[in-house]
Amino acid sequence: MRQDRRTRLGILFGGRSGEHEVSLTSAASVIAALDPGDYEIFAAGITPSGRIARPSELKRMLPAELLGRIRPLAAIGTEASVLRVASGAPEDPPAAGGGDGGPEIWFPLLHGPYGEDGTMQGLLEMAGLPYIGCGVLASAAAMDKDLAKRLLAQSGLPVTPSMTVFARELEAGLGSVRGRAERAWGYPMFSKPANLGSSVGVHKIRRREEFGDAVRDSARYDRKILIEKGIDGRELECAVLGNDGARASVVGEVISAGEFYDYASKYVSTESRLEIPARIDAATADEIRTLALRAFAALDGSGLARVDFFLDRASGGVWINEINTMPGFTPISMYTKLWAAAGVPFAQLVRELIRLGLERFEERNGRTMSHR
Repeated sequence: MRQDRRTRLGILFGGRSGEHEVSLTSAASVIAALDPGDYEIFAAGITPSGRIARPSELKRMLPAELLGRIRPLAAIGTEASVLRVASGAPEDPPAAGGGDGGPEIWFPLLHGPYGEDGTMQGLLEMAGLPYIGCGVLASAAAMDKDLAKRLLAQSGLPVTPSMTVFARELEAGLGSVRGRAERAWGYPMFSKPANLGSSVGVHKIRRREEFGDAVRDSARYDRKILIEKGIDGRELECAVLGNDGARASVVGEVISAGEFYDYASKYVSTESRLEIPARIDAATADEIRTLALRAFAALDGSGLARVDFFLDRASGGVWINEINTMPGFTPISMYTKLWAAAGVPFAQLVRELIRLGLERFEERNGRTMSHR
């Protein structure tokens, strides 16, 4: 990537998941924040049905004032790519990519299933295209909260106590599932889809009467549901940046407008706020930073991730809640704010993510694929 011209960056956004709207906001935030003098921005949208958006559709997915900053694409990849995915609309113009003046690297600003879960990462690797962020394995493992907890626990890391149930178990015996959870830790507890983010489908269950509606709603989004012990804790977050030898940011705290940091508190309310750095002692901050890096390494992360923690108010113990391999890039998102507080402003952060993505792409392509 030469430094004497604009970087050709592809933004991939939208998607099939329940976080489609969040992805649109993330993409708009990134496009608005990048200097047009430094970046030539290509944009490919994915509709809620999972189809590559036609340019006319893509333009409706972004604010009108940003349309002059982008070049709409109707395909991911080029005719020369190993794989090319297009909208298939005959009126669409050819989409540039790779070595013919299109994106040098893609930024898959997709949250949730069919984007953050390794599926899009696999497509980009099949097409032979560089991209920002974690690879297939880390993305898939982190998206499945049940699997991620198992891997982290196996690595000796403290994860929030939980049990995993399947939607079919709720249909066959909701009372039995509720009884197991009550015997394990009682109320309050939380239910959440195993494969989703942005607190979509997450419920705090305060008493027995709320259990059925909560877990059934969580099951609307995934066949696998986590029921977690309710921890009276402060919500702390730490950002990770790098490939091998990654580094951790300062620690921030989420001060939620609601009882917990649910979807409305994240994206609707204007009263939620972030406190950076968090008001915690140096030893606790160091512990969280160390745990964040260990968790990132345990899942073989690359590029970026945000690791979320609970700090138990009573015991002072630290629990890993979740790992997000493509955290939000909205104006109120913690990831970019944490790095800004650590002395890495937005433009520099994007440049570093591009460098890391190209570094990992070159490393992967440099490996021998067959025995001769």
